Amino acid sequence: MSESPPEPVNRILRVVSAAFAVVFALLVASAVTAPVAQVAVSLGLVAEETTGLQVLQTILQFAGFLAAVGGYLVVTDQRELVGVSRPTLREAGIILGGGVVLFAFQYGALFALDQVGLTTGQNQAVVPAGDPVTYYLAMITVSLLVVGPVEEALFRGAVQGGLRRAFDATPSILLASLMFGLVHLPSVSGTTGQRWAYVAVVVVLGVVLGVLYEHTENVLVPGLAHGVYNAVIYVVLLAQAL
Repeated sequence: MSESPPEPVNRILRVVSAAFAVVFALLVASAVTAPVAQVAVSLGLVAEETTGLQVLQTILQFAGFLAAVGGYLVVTDQRELVGVSRPTLREAGIILGGGVVLFAFQYGALFALDQVGLTTGQNQAVVPAGDPVTYYLAMITVSLLVVGPVEEALFRGAVQGGLRRAFDATPSILLASLMFGLVHLPSVSGTTGQRWAYVAVVVVLGVVLGVLYEHTENVLVPGLAHGVYNAVIYVVLLAQAL
């Protein structure tokens, strides 16, 4: 009979495993996105530097994330880390409330940073390659149905869920949120300070999402709250573009 490793070792292994899940997801997404998108361009399904290609690349990236999460859970025999169930009426309220809290916090954080002369960088996901109106309209749906749920399956399900097997709720949520923030760094433009300010805001948003998962154990709750938050951002951008 194999014995469980000592608790300090178990904690280190859990952190390493969580970090591996994130790196693995990034590698799979990278391996899927560029080749499949290029095939789509070569077949004439989408054209270079267009809204269609940009949206397709986003969908492919998160399809890669989802495939990686599934593979990680199967290989490590931890399928139960990602709790998924149909949201109850109460959870639907939490989803809407969570999306509002995330949106309000972001603008509160931006206001607070502005008061001390700081700004955040810009995530390239909000910069359209083609027609902005078409892009923002498409991303409202993609954010709700793809981006939010898949990111939360990775960071709240696989990562936070795995950490929770060795840590209490608070360190698990904080560590998962830190990884969540850091993974956004390469996609943010601006000065070094602006980019790290953006990461800091994302880390706190991740804490809110982590609390939602901790209390519901249903990844669709933070996933859809995340999707609502992203969708509202695109709605605001759409209104500005009209």
